[in-house]
Amino acid sequence: MPTDTLTNRTHSVFTWVSWALLAGAAAFGVFTGNWNMVFLAGVVTALTLMPFIFESWTDLRLPKSFIGAITLFIVGTIFLGEVGDFYERFWWWDVVMHTGSAIGFAMIGTVIMLIFVRGDRLTAPPLLLAVMAFSFAVSIGALWEIFEFGMDVLFGMNMQKSGLVDTMFDLIVDSIGALIGAGAGYWYLKRGGTRFLPLTIEKFVRDNPHVFDGQDTEAEARPAKS
Repeated sequence: MPTDTLTNRTHSVFTWVSWALLAGAAAFGVFTGNWNMVFLAGVVTALTLMPFIFESWTDLRLPKSFIGAITLFIVGTIFLGEVGDFYERFWWWDVVMHTGSAIGFAMIGTVIMLIFVRGDRLTAPPLLLAVMAFSFAVSIGALWEIFEFGMDVLFGMNMQKSGLVDTMFDLIVDSIGALIGAGAGYWYLKRGGTRFLPLTIEKFVRDNPHVFDGQDTEAEARPAKS
């Protein structure tokens, strides 16, 4: 089990902002008697704790920046997107949410591939792993579109909004995000985690030596193969 807990580890500014927003919404709901908002704020807050539960169940430590991004995505999608009606108010909100999630899933795909090679990025063909990470992220996006279609057909919802156009636009945006995330994985495999997204992948590897056997950190001084 990880030694860090929810109360004694540092958190990203995105995590704190998300929790502050939910707390403010809950307080406003109590003040105005909007108990539906209070309930939803509580539910979403509980969902933002899932990364910490995941850590305790899997004995993995997630980078605080990655947890912050997950928390912000949950709040942005469920609370601001649906409760705050941001999807209708701002046309670009759906683009941001889909792009961000695809980037994250592509990076997760990269990490999964690294687990298979025990964290030694020198034994992993960068291009092949980038393609697999891209495919993983796009597959998740496609499954989500199937879910939206099923909800619309079976329960009469309107998750697809304009139907085919909305679905194809979402898949295009998902592909762009997946390309960015896979590119970050490729950069990490070729040059290591020097900045931003590749650095997040490196932090995950360094923080979980029991999974990756520390091979990447030992080989850091050697150039990656083509």
